[in-house]
Amino acid sequence: MPDIDIVALGEPLVELNQTRAGEPQYQQGFGGDTSNAVIAAARQGARCAYLTRVGGDSFGAQLLELWKTEGVDTSGVEVDPDAHTGLYFVQHGPQGHSFSYLRRDSAASRMTPASLKGQLIERARYLHVSGISLAISTSACDTVFAAIERAHAAGAQVSLDSNLRLRLWPVDRARAILREALRQADLFLPSMDDMQHLTGNDDPERTLDWIRDAGATGVVVLKLGKDGSIIDDGHGRKPVAALRVDAVDATGAGDCFAGSLLARRCKGDSWEDAVRYANVAAALSTLGYGAVDPLPSAEQVQAKL
Repeated sequence: MPDIDIVALGEPLVELNQTRAGEPQYQQGFGGDTSNAVIAAARQGARCAYLTRVGGDSFGAQLLELWKTEGVDTSGVEVDPDAHTGLYFVQHGPQGHSFSYLRRDSAASRMTPASLKGQLIERARYLHVSGISLAISTSACDTVFAAIERAHAAGAQVSLDSNLRLRLWPVDRARAILREALRQADLFLPSMDDMQHLTGNDDPERTLDWIRDAGATGVVVLKLGKDGSIIDDGHGRKPVAALRVDAVDATGAGDCFAGSLLARRCKGDSWEDAVRYANVAAALSTLGYGAVDPLPSAEQVQAKL
């Protein structure tokens, strides 16, 4: 039996998040989509591990300490003494948040299939990956597909978050690679914003049709932000409402959704119950600044439910 609920693979980052719009005041924290997701899952009580590479710098050491504090297994994390840990800035304005990155040649972007050491994937119920991990470099993309192959060989389920970042790759390449990845995913977690770029339409039903036509055979949960989510299990579609809050920073909301959903599935929740839980967790994660600090505990989510 698997002794790890979720192992995530991807690029962790150090975050500098603007706390006053238009002013040069930043709060240092941590980010990286799959890192955020695995921390969110751990806070919901899941047994978690992370696969990545960090630089041989103080930021890499801080990330290692963060994961250990959160109860995330770091035995699959490599330290690269010749590379730096990635960094990003979050700025806030009338249209929401925007990102600026310093990640070229980061330690995580130098991942290769040989970086997948140990048996963490084989010990897990879920492998969680994302579009960002596929985009940061060719070798990282190869690593994601190698991890997916190992997960399926071991009987693990694969979760894929679209997390489309067009600064990282052209839309045609993104569309082609994500189509191949979603075909291999047991759970696909696209956002409506991402899919508008890939499909050219803003209709959720047509978007879900496109995903099925692209070859998705697993469960699809389309994230609609403040409008909740739609579950498509291949037999029918079920909307699940969001929790309305006065959000201040949605930086880690989608990642919180993914980690919380996987954690609740590992606890035995139905798809509808797990998505409802994840909607509430994601909403609560927008009530503070930063990707990690506002991630709620299981007790906070249960209180709102």
